[in-house]
Amino acid sequence: MPSIMTLQPALDTKPPLPIRPAPHERDGRQATPSGGRPHPQAHAVLPDPATTEALRRIVDDQIGPRGVGAIYQNSDGAFEVIAVTRDPARARGLLNRRCAQWALIVKDVTCAGGEPFAIGSVWTDSDYLVREAATARRTEAFA
Repeated sequence: MPSIMTLQPALDTKPPLPIRPAPHERDGRQATPSGGRPHPQAHAVLPDPATTEALRRIVDDQIGPRGVGAIYQNSDGAFEVIAVTRDPARARGLLNRRCAQWALIVKDVTCAGGEPFAIGSVWTDSDYLVREAATARRTEAFA
């Protein structure tokens, strides 16, 4: 009886495997005629003024009466607002959040040597003003 080791492989006698038919969408096997994406990307459109105004109102509601110089208190402590930024790029950098639209830089007034830090917490019913802002409500720092 012959051993398995002595048998020659029969590679030439097997037919080639069938190739699947070309799919409807591109799967990388076909060349792209334009050299890029199969569907061209649309150019960015300018934002609608009504949408921009609605976003501004939402940001104003989230910031609340916390302007530069205001002192407010909540369950975490009492804080003085040092700066307000409404620039989304700068706010995202300060807060390390991809969706930040604004940021406040505050200092804890209950700590003697408290360092300023950035926050993005919205104004709630549990927050209340101890002292109003020294300047107009829409003061923007880092502009």
